[in-house]
Amino acid sequence: MHVDDVPAHIVVDASVALKWVLDEEESDRAEALSEGRELLTSALLWAEAGNAIALRVRRGELSRTLAADALQDLCAAPLGTRPLNADVAMAALNLACDLTHSIYDCCYLALAIQENSVVVTADRRFRSAVAEYPSLADRVLLLRDIVLH
Repeated sequence: MHVDDVPAHIVVDASVALKWVLDEEESDRAEALSEGRELLTSALLWAEAGNAIALRVRRGELSRTLAADALQDLCAAPLGTRPLNADVAMAALNLACDLTHSIYDCCYLALAIQENSVVVTADRRFRSAVAEYPSLADRVLLLRDIVLH
């Protein structure tokens, strides 16, 4: 899929959002997605992103100062954060049971369904799990499949 064909209204998960603030493979694709689109996410993103950044500190890949800068930069990103309430959690639980996949990823999927949107993720396992269900397959786009030029 070409980047111009990605909907104007998308849900991003932590795997994509972290690419905006950390130098990672596919950061260029994540950056291109952030331009000219309404970006939504689940409140879950903040804990997931913080955990991933803290893990890099523990591994010695980031200093605490750079970690704080990364999270602060992410907080400044133009993301519309939706609450992780009981209704979303219940929808995510049902999806997680159907897909035999983590409820964490399914929170983003539940939000995308609620918002009549799609999730963009860098998580191949998540995309593979959803791809097995034709009724949901078009709800999750894999970042690496988005062509920039």
